Amino acid sequence: MIEHPPNTYTIVIKLGTSSLVDEVTREPRIANMSNIVETVVKLRRAGHRIVLVSSGAIAVGMKRVGWSEKPTKLAAVQALASIGQGRLIGLFDDLFRQLNQTIAQILITRNDIIDYTQYQNATNTLNELLEMGVIPIVNENDTLSVAEIKFGDNDTLSAITAGMIHANYLFLMTDVECLYTDNPRTNPEARPILLVDSIDDLAVKTDSEDAGAGSKVGTGGMTTKLIAAELATNAGVTTIITLSAQPQCILDIVANIQRSDTTLPAADQALHIEQEIAAGKIPLHTRFLGLPRDTQIRSDRRFWLLHGLKTKGVIYIDLGCFEALTRKNRAGLLPAGIIAVEGLFHESECVSVRVLPTKNSALHEAAEVGHCRVNYSSVEINLIKGHKSSEIASILGFADSEYVAHRDNLAFPPSLPPLTDDLTALKYIP
Repeated sequence: MIEHPPNTYTIVIKLGTSSLVDEVTREPRIANMSNIVETVVKLRRAGHRIVLVSSGAIAVGMKRVGWSEKPTKLAAVQALASIGQGRLIGLFDDLFRQLNQTIAQILITRNDIIDYTQYQNATNTLNELLEMGVIPIVNENDTLSVAEIKFGDNDTLSAITAGMIHANYLFLMTDVECLYTDNPRTNPEARPILLVDSIDDLAVKTDSEDAGAGSKVGTGGMTTKLIAAELATNAGVTTIITLSAQPQCILDIVANIQRSDTTLPAADQALHIEQEIAAGKIPLHTRFLGLPRDTQIRSDRRFWLLHGLKTKGVIYIDLGCFEALTRKNRAGLLPAGIIAVEGLFHESECVSVRVLPTKNSALHEAAEVGHCRVNYSSVEINLIKGHKSSEIASILGFADSEYVAHRDNLAFPPSLPPLTDDLTALKYIP
């Protein structure tokens, strides 16, 4: 990994559609975009490496063609994205050029990183741009994306981007200052949450009218930001939610981090943040601490399997098989440990791995624990499940591997608790 000057960070900043486009008029919010650009350039000149993840292409396209409502027809949405992408990157380029800052555009879908070599190429490109002093602007390629290859929202894309480049911090800019215990717009008793050490223990209400719902021109509410925060923190990326209308607050938060002791216990850090906010030194925000180095996902391949690939089906295994797959000197996934298969998928595709309490348990009792990339199709696995590897050739007529999934193609998140007969303790959010 490349060594960087001390007290400088790799920072990913996710900008929502409402940060860039007026919710009513669909006009670009030039003043806010200018503030964003000035903030990013100041961070860059201070030695930080910055990646922007930007939404807004479809909304900008709607304005260009005079449409007031987002169409439901996929081809029309993709056409609007193709119109808006050029306009949006052009606006950014005009603004950054005033400050002599070079930018680069990267459009991506899950299909672009379905192969690990392509994933590494995307990572290398981002890192090379950062070393050149360029600011990459990443967006999902909505012109080509369909449901099967979409990341879902740019909160998820920003978290995956942060994990790919081993960022130190991910800023999720939103239309509320921070995470609250409930929706502050409807519940005056809602309290701000300043620091989160464990998302699993977080007690907040997030429903369709969640604690900071998405705007009419965007796709992400607070629920998607919590999912993105869990994804990023698993990779060791501290994630911060703060107000998009005041992008300059990023400067204050970064300066606060630089002068703070981030090795202190979470309770001490929370007290320090509360005192700094009360003193007016930093704005209200929520900080999700990245997992410690000894528990976070450090392997690029493991991160790719868990978060870069979309699952195509499910393999159900028993507790004994799960124990064998997660021990220190683990083996690969053998057909003997597989109880059931769900969905249709091909060789080399990614599937969900779920654990059943017993071989006779109903499938709905299973808990998802990770992902794997398989050596056989769903049809073939259905035929060999429960059998010894030595029987594969006689059943299928060939045997490409003794494993359904090699151990290098198995990935489990760091937040899984120790093995237990109570599967309700197992929790994994892909």
